[in-house]
Amino acid sequence: MEQVLRPLIVFTATVAVTVCAGWLTGRALRYSARTRPRSRLPILLRRVQAPWQIFLSAVALHTTYPLAELNLAQDTMIRTLLATTAILAAIWLVVRGVDVAAENMLHSYADRTRDVAKVRQLRTQLGLVRRIVTAILAVSTAAVAILLLVPSLRTLGTSLLASAGVIGIIAGVAAQSTLSNLIAGLQIAFGDSVKIGDTVVVEGEWGTVEDISLAFLTVRIWDDRRLTMPVSYFNSQPYENWSRGGSQITGTVFLHLDHSAPVAALREHLGEFVRTRADWDGRDYGLVVTDSTPTAIVVRATMTAADADDVWTLRCAVREELLSWLWREHPYALPKIPTEITAVPGADAALPGLADPDPGRPDAGAERAGDGGMARRGPVVSTGHTRR
Repeated sequence: MEQVLRPLIVFTATVAVTVCAGWLTGRALRYSARTRPRSRLPILLRRVQAPWQIFLSAVALHTTYPLAELNLAQDTMIRTLLATTAILAAIWLVVRGVDVAAENMLHSYADRTRDVAKVRQLRTQLGLVRRIVTAILAVSTAAVAILLLVPSLRTLGTSLLASAGVIGIIAGVAAQSTLSNLIAGLQIAFGDSVKIGDTVVVEGEWGTVEDISLAFLTVRIWDDRRLTMPVSYFNSQPYENWSRGGSQITGTVFLHLDHSAPVAALREHLGEFVRTRADWDGRDYGLVVTDSTPTAIVVRATMTAADADDVWTLRCAVREELLSWLWREHPYALPKIPTEITAVPGADAALPGLADPDPGRPDAGAERAGDGGMARRGPVVSTGHTRR
């Protein structure tokens, strides 16, 4: 009876103590959240409850296991499994703790400053450093735990450590691209060339930086596609960063119009229209003629906005409004395509191809007289004269 009651009492008491400890931790966090509603730390610390509970249980069972006096053949293996569980739970607990500390630091900094660029920069740096620390901590702790808990692997571990120089050289050559991406990630994190939330144009695609990992950078394109590229690309290839130096941007709209277009009236209407738009930041607008061809002029309208999203919407609205206004008020200002020609008297002599193919025809002179001295209409010929 003692062989049954002793293990039962020991394990029941151990589990009860650990459950009570976890319950008290949860109550303390909830009380702290109620007393400090503006602090996010108690809410974030709830993420560590699960690994904390597992860690306490594994440590308590590993400590009290000899008191049960089971005397099994697998006692050593059971204690090794409990110790391994405690170590893995400790790693999990530390990783969650680092995440909580980083997120709490980011929220605290965001509450103290209004500079969005600095907040994005800190978020990028914390994200990359957190991933690096987590990876190094997990790999090193797992390796040490395996070498310490499995005696048969200690000799192998000693041999590996003795040949660590050769293995390091081989691993460095084999993982050259991975190491270059890792170094590039650190350069991006602390070099401030690109941050999470920046608006960039990469490979002709416009989008927002969504995530930066140790090896890859993800850009969310305007149509919700994801463009994933190696981090080293941003240290070796040119790209556009519309958020660097501030998110304010100037948009342009080009219109091809007739030479008779009322540019001054169009410029005035542009000013009236952008003042009614919420996506115009009020800094500047303008309209100028940037080019002229034999058949049209090129008009460029510029307007400013707070960020890339607003400038895209504003550009589309301005283009639509200017074309609609010209169609309603000045339809003659829209571009025209020549479809027939008008020549002056004597054009037949200047343009032999337009002369009557049969000058001896009886009605040829009458036809010319009926046209009032104008050349008869013929096929489309590009002469530079456009009929209005």
